Order: sequence, then structure tokens, then C-alpha cells
Amino acid sequence: MSGTVKHARLESQSARARLKRGRQPHWRALVEGRVHLGWQCWKGDPAGRWLVRRYIPATGKYRVQALGRADDAARPDGADVLSFEQAKAKAHAMVASPNGNGNGPIVRLTVRQAMHRYVDYKHQKGQPVGDLISRSNVHIIPTLGDLVVSELTAEQLRRWLSNMAHSPAQRRAKGGKPQYRSEPTTDEEIRQRRASANRVLTMLKAALNHAYDEGHVGSRDAWGRRLAPFEKVDAARVRYLTVAEAGRLINACEPGFRALVRAALETGCRYGELVRWLEVCDFNADASTLAIRQSKTGKPRQVVLTAEGAAFFGQHTAGRARHERMFTHADGSAWGPSEQARPMAEACERAKIKPAISFHILRHTWASHAVMNGAPLMVVARNLGHSDTRMVEKHYGHLAPSFIAEAIRANAPRYKVKDDKRVVPLR
Repeated sequence: MSGTVKHARLESQSARARLKRGRQPHWRALVEGRVHLGWQCWKGDPAGRWLVRRYIPATGKYRVQALGRADDAARPDGADVLSFEQAKAKAHAMVASPNGNGNGPIVRLTVRQAMHRYVDYKHQKGQPVGDLISRSNVHIIPTLGDLVVSELTAEQLRRWLSNMAHSPAQRRAKGGKPQYRSEPTTDEEIRQRRASANRVLTMLKAALNHAYDEGHVGSRDAWGRRLAPFEKVDAARVRYLTVAEAGRLINACEPGFRALVRAALETGCRYGELVRWLEVCDFNADASTLAIRQSKTGKPRQVVLTAEGAAFFGQHTAGRARHERMFTHADGSAWGPSEQARPMAEACERAKIKPAISFHILRHTWASHAVMNGAPLMVVARNLGHSDTRMVEKHYGHLAPSFIAEAIRANAPRYKVKDDKRVVPLR
């Protein structure tokens, strides 16, 4: 029964009467490749029965369940005897029900339940869920949480996306009370809000698609092609430090923070990767690598170090216990979430780096200089933990030496204009 489905005409008694009777049901797709409504009638039986067939991703097989008798020989009553439309509605209800049996009161999956199921799924796979939970709690659940997934419309979701993009960004809550930035007014602020809204939309779509893949929802039309993200908002202007600025920043850091900044500049690792799970034994002096066992994507990787980077980590880990936390405060306590913001701002002020940068810019600094020095984009992507070069190309591709740039600089016209040497730059 899992072969190619021939869409049978099942709407009327006369259409079903022309179908071949026997063991093999006749199927009609309700959701292509996922959910089918079937009619089966044995030879000699005056009336057939309705079936529903659903694809279960976890097993890779179809599950077939009976819905009731067809109205081939009796009037439909909506319970034991079902018309085509009644059988179709019951099949959709079974798909929308989390328990999937359609018996008793139908428990319809809400967006809140879909998000919780998706968080559990990601957690079971060993993937980080902190950002997913925080963004969901702020942007998704308060507005969409009580809505039924199967009843969502593209218009509803477009309105939600637009309202989120036009609302002011939320600061980290202090004392449990939400705080907000000013409303976006400049082109860059509007771009940033739309890009942030797109990231939340991606999370919502992933959760709803997971509910669809698990068979809890019969259709994903509402958030499919008709719900498009904002366009041309991801071309962020990547900032990075010059080598001189990086040196000033390191020297301006307080002692307990200096090693952490140096590690980020030598590896391109994220703040969380350096402070949450990294231990002394993760540095391999023989191979000059740093093992990142837990990352944002949930995939471990080996970060290759330069000779200068290996020397730094060798000095930083010398004489320490293997399973000691790699980076701590000066008093030995662990770094917590967002605790890097204050010392980074203070170091930027002392180093005269304006405007002040965030810790994440250290990652951009490593990647930017690696690309400008001729490192292949795939190599940079692997060291940063990306599965392919798309993110690296988007953010750093313009920095890479290429045959286009070399050809233009070698062959573009020269106008032989003599500069007026009497003009000097103002200081």
C-alpha cells in the first residue's frame, strides 16, 4: 500500500460503484505523500468502509486506521456511517489530534504545544535550545501560543511577522520587568529588526514543520511558500578589529578577562563555547588544536591553532589539572551568561575603540583576517563550525582575494592624472 497512489474518485456512491472491489483499497490524497483517505469494499459486500493512511517519519512506514462505514447502502449519520465529506473531516481531525486516534474529544495541537515538542526534540538530539526558548517566550508564545496549528492562516502569520519587525527590540530583563529599546527609525535599525524577525520566523517554521513531520498536523500551507521572510535584510556590515586595535584591546583588558579575549581572537570561538564546557584537556599541544565538544549547532569540532595561538594555550594551561575549567574569573569562579558585556565595554573604553564592540566581534575579527590572508572559505567555515561556506561567503566573501579583484587591479584603465602636490590632507 505504500506505492504510488492513483487518485481515485471517491466523492459519490456512483463513482465508488465503478471501482474494483477486493482487498486493495482505493486512495485519495489529502496531504500529498503524507495523508490519504481510502475506500475499501470486499466482493459481495453492499457497502465499503473508509480508511485513513498516514506516513510516520519515525518508522518510515504508513499507518492505516479505520474511520467507519461508507454511505454506499445507508444514509450517513456522521458516526457509524460516513459520507465522503464526513470521512474527510474525520481524517483531518485525527491528523490534527496529538494522540492521533480521533476517539473522544479532539485535542487540537496549539502553537505553544508545538514549540514545546520542538524544544524537547532538539534537546533529545543534544542541540542547544537556550536561544530557541528565549526567543519563543518573547516573540511566539505570548502572541500565537493559544492558536491551533491546523487553524493558522498565512494572513495571521504575516501580520504577526510585521508587528514583530516594527516593534522595539527588547533588552535583557532586569528584575523580571521587560525593558525595550527605542522604536527603529533609521534604515539600519529597521534592517536589524527585520533580520531578527526573520530568525524568529525560522524557529517558528521549524517547530511547525516538526509537528507536520510527526503527523500531528495535516497541512502546512499557512506557513509554506505563502509566508515569505523579509528580503534583503541579511547583508549586515560586518565589523572587525584591525591588528593594532586587537593588540590595544588585549592590553586594556583586566587580568581575569584578558585570557578570554585572547582565546577568542586566536580561535574565532563564541563566548559560550569558551566558558561553558571547555576544559584544560581540550587543548592538544601535539596537534596544536582545541576541541570544542559542545557548540551552538550541537556538533563537535577541532579548531586548528596557529603557532602563536598554540603557544598562548600552552602557557595558559601549563601545570593545571586536565579537567579544570579552561577560563574562569580571577577568583576562580565560572563565567556566566552575558558576564562578558561589562568588562568588554570597559576594555573598549580604555583602548579607545569607538564605538565599543561586543565579544562576538572577536569571532568576526578572526574570520576576517583569516580570509584576507588568503585562507580558503571552506577552511575558515570548518574552523568556525559551519557545515558549508554560505555564512562565510555572506559575511566575509568580499574580503577574500579573488581572480576578479586581481584582474581588475591589473587591467583596469589608468588615467595618468598627476596629483596636485600642493594639496595636503588635514589632520
